[in-house]
Amino acid sequence: MECCPPLTEALDEDSAEHLARSLKALADPARIRLLSMIAAAGEACACDLTDPLGLSQPTVSHHMKILRDAGFVERDQRGKWAYYRVVPNRLAELGQAISA
Repeated sequence: MECCPPLTEALDEDSAEHLARSLKALADPARIRLLSMIAAAGEACACDLTDPLGLSQPTVSHHMKILRDAGFVERDQRGKWAYYRVVPNRLAELGQAISA
């Protein structure tokens, strides 16, 4: 006699790997702050992201590359400046993947 029905796996292995990589990209306070700043502004130039966090330009560029590679931000090159925007609904997708 079973006490409970067997659990079903909500995420397959590939989906779980993809989700883990996405969450890893967010697992840094500086990246969370950068994402928050860009979301609040709608768009931000890389040159405006260093001073509020007290980070060097190479460090900010490193964090932005991780966020971009994970699909959280889009980058638009305008001359020598890079402008970033948050990808709409990307965070909502993570929530849906976890609760699916």
